[in-house]
Amino acid sequence: MAGPLPLGDPAPSDGRLPADLPIDPSVPFSAYLHIPFCRVRCGYCDFNTYTSSELRGARQEDYASTLLAEIDLARNVLDEAGALRPMDTVFFGGGTPTLLPAGDLALMLGAAVSAFGLAKGAEVTVEANPDTVTPEVARTLADAGVTRLSIGMQSAVPHVLAALDRTHDPDNVRTAVAAAKEAGLAVSVDLIYGAPGESLADWEASLDAALELDSDHISAYALIIEDGTKLARQIRRGEVPTPDDDLQADMYELADRRLAAAGFEWYEVSNWARSDAQRSRHNLAYWRGSDWWGFGPGAHSHVAGLRWWNVKHPAAYAQRLSASDSPAAGTERPDEDARMLERVLLQSRLVEGIAVADLPAGNRANVAGLIADGLVDARAAVQGRVQLTLRGRLLADAVVRELTD
Repeated sequence: MAGPLPLGDPAPSDGRLPADLPIDPSVPFSAYLHIPFCRVRCGYCDFNTYTSSELRGARQEDYASTLLAEIDLARNVLDEAGALRPMDTVFFGGGTPTLLPAGDLALMLGAAVSAFGLAKGAEVTVEANPDTVTPEVARTLADAGVTRLSIGMQSAVPHVLAALDRTHDPDNVRTAVAAAKEAGLAVSVDLIYGAPGESLADWEASLDAALELDSDHISAYALIIEDGTKLARQIRRGEVPTPDDDLQADMYELADRRLAAAGFEWYEVSNWARSDAQRSRHNLAYWRGSDWWGFGPGAHSHVAGLRWWNVKHPAAYAQRLSASDSPAAGTERPDEDARMLERVLLQSRLVEGIAVADLPAGNRANVAGLIADGLVDARAAVQGRVQLTLRGRLLADAVVRELTD
């Protein structure tokens, strides 16, 4: 399970938005549907997920009908506030969404479409464990309106998967991708690098395997050790080594070279796509500060600068909704300084970068030093944008500090 929820102001029990919220109906709207169930908890994961033994008072088979109650609440709240818009993107994340029957996912998607509408050409993504994707599941999802499957491959090397506590059969990645493509779905593959005991050769083998799948999109994330996870405890006890920053940098550079040679273009520090059309539009909505409603336990939402988050446990979530109350646990409206920091943090990671004019006025002069250090592209800066070089991508956090501190 994830750590504690953020501190914030109490959320209204009816979920109503503040009357003075500056809602812009032209801002795109997205929906995130959190499916908080996993068969096994991976040692590195700190997401708000639950195995069957941790549910205590909640049942997977009741989840879809419970989430439909929040969809009804959201429609009423957004309609009253004048913020009702069709969804540009929908994303089922988790957890493992495909642990639920595909029919349950279709039911939730249908309810969201009925409540909000779906923009023309909308992107609808479902995250999936390779072991749970069959041709029948893929066809059911495609028939329901899903357009994209994001498959958690993580690695092709058995001992690396074991280090991550991933239990799926590596051979099932290929069959899952084939089933998705046969159903007409776009395919994204997720990888993690820097696991304990993973060598550069191991990572290269995983990249080779991912490229052989001929997917449309690849995400490659450096392993981060989160407090409270099993992996963090193993490292603290000296049972496994701490990830090597230099090795992770070598792995990132290898990924960038191999993916570029295969026709992929990076568009966010950890994400590559074969074309602009195959980028994850849902994640871009987050990075560009669009509006979204997050459904499910622990899910976070954002509308016009207002943020709120739901209670974490599925049982508490269901109890709130059964009483016709909002499941929101807290809310906040970040001030301009906080919004500026977040804007720089997120937009600087994108291939188009951030406009120099959008930086804090006192930090704009620091761009020259970042160019001198090889972290920011000089030609882009002359044209008024801060765009990361390859070295800058490796040191993106340092760039953000220089642009905001």
